[in-house]
Amino acid sequence: MSIVQEFAYKALEQTTGSVVKGTVEASNESAVAGKLRAQGLTPLDVSLLSKTGLHREITLPSFSKTISAKSLAVFSRQMAALINAGLPLMRTLAILTDQTADKKLKPVLTQVAADVESGSSFSAALGRHGLVFPPLMISIIRVGETGGFLGQALNTIAENYRKEAELHGKIRAATTYPLVVLIIALIGVVVMVTFVVPIFEKMFAGLGKALPLPTQILVNISHNMIWILPLLIVLVIVGWVWWARNRYTDGYRRVVDPFKLKLPIFGKLTTKIAVARFARNLSMMLDAGVPIIQALSIVGQASNNWKIEQAVRDVQDSVRSGKSFAAPLSRAEVFPEIVPQMVAVGEESGTLAEMLASIADFYEEEVATATDQLSSMIEPILIVGLGIVIGGMVVSLYLPIFTLYGDIANQH
Repeated sequence: MSIVQEFAYKALEQTTGSVVKGTVEASNESAVAGKLRAQGLTPLDVSLLSKTGLHREITLPSFSKTISAKSLAVFSRQMAALINAGLPLMRTLAILTDQTADKKLKPVLTQVAADVESGSSFSAALGRHGLVFPPLMISIIRVGETGGFLGQALNTIAENYRKEAELHGKIRAATTYPLVVLIIALIGVVVMVTFVVPIFEKMFAGLGKALPLPTQILVNISHNMIWILPLLIVLVIVGWVWWARNRYTDGYRRVVDPFKLKLPIFGKLTTKIAVARFARNLSMMLDAGVPIIQALSIVGQASNNWKIEQAVRDVQDSVRSGKSFAAPLSRAEVFPEIVPQMVAVGEESGTLAEMLASIADFYEEEVATATDQLSSMIEPILIVGLGIVIGGMVVSLYLPIFTLYGDIANQH
């Protein structure tokens, strides 16, 4: 039996062209869309009403100029619905600018609309905002705009970014819990060393005996926290600033990106994510009609890993010279053996885009499974690790008391 839930929606009235908002009860988003179409409305956005309390979604502020994959998916889906409903481009942009909930996207869309009104093509107007709209999105829109199938191209983009947002969500879910626990544990250790250890030290001063080595180490650390803590904070800030400035440079990526792929446990997960992104993006671009040389260039830049980018360049050189697509993939260490084999089959049968989509589906499922396993594996490791650290500190603090009781017992 389906559970009826309440959904919020934005929809376009086909007769007046105005946007309406409201709520409706249905079992899922597809049922909501069906109800809206039956009322003469074109659905633009449908979302489950947010719950309160512990179920509320937590959104952290971001200082990045980039737009999330989820926002790109919503924007593309809404625009595709309006374009396919027959609205002119300027009217569509005006509606989306007014209705978007993304504060970063709103001013950008205002500028895009102004550029289009002054005579620029839609893809050219988007291209002036390279930090907001990825190159592969702009390329597909350019092809759709030229070929007269802009709505279909936007639907393809929306589906791609929906899957990428789901992938990001699964990865974020697997890493958020351990990160929060580690931060809380670190704060707990700092509080104990800074405030609790001095209280015990005053108690130990009256014992008249040398402290056990573990207790003495804790006391020495506590004495030096006045400079250790500020030093750690400065190092973290400096490290963060350096990373933010250098993470996109070739020198940094040439060293760090291959290292990421070789990490125990996380290396395999990083490889699967990179392969899934490469296959999904390339499949989408080939389906949209982007020439393969241009598609490879854009996909390489979007791979987010220097090692894969170099492998894609080798593929690009091979294809440009009329050679095989799959052969350079098999020589690249980063791609699992199944990838070049499936690509070779797709190349021979003329179904390369479909085969790449199958590879993307496979590795996205692999990532989902791996993140679930990672979550279940990290939790007990964290519990044991925290138990050792906190338990070790507590035992160290009570060692002098145990020693004193032992001496009293021996005297009697």
